[in-house]
Amino acid sequence: MTIKWIGAVAVIGSVFAAGVVVGQQNAASRREPQFENSEVQVWKSIVMPKQPLSLHRHDHGRALVSLNGGTLNVVDGNGKVMDVYKLEAGKAMWLEADKAGTQHADVNPGTAPVEVIVVQLKNDKPKM
Repeated sequence: MTIKWIGAVAVIGSVFAAGVVVGQQNAASRREPQFENSEVQVWKSIVMPKQPLSLHRHDHGRALVSLNGGTLNVVDGNGKVMDVYKLEAGKAMWLEADKAGTQHADVNPGTAPVEVIVVQLKNDKPKM
């Protein structure tokens, strides 16, 4: 009987530990794809405090809609802050394509996650 209890506790502990690991993975900054067609690509970015999105670039213009407000610092590969965006929940802004040959990371200097929806054009010239 004692062996069964020890086995049950071990299984419950393993499940709990796995849940904690999954929770930690979900706590990482990330992009979640939302929609894509021939004209746009849409994703939700969740930028956790002090956990930058990896270096990337945007070859096309995009609209960014803040879901919950906050601050995003745009930093280059050396960590130099290039732009600071003060985001207001429910407000949209337009960002032009990145300059050729550049990359950046988005950094949340705050204490709460910053969530935005990004709608990026696939072509700079709309179809007529």
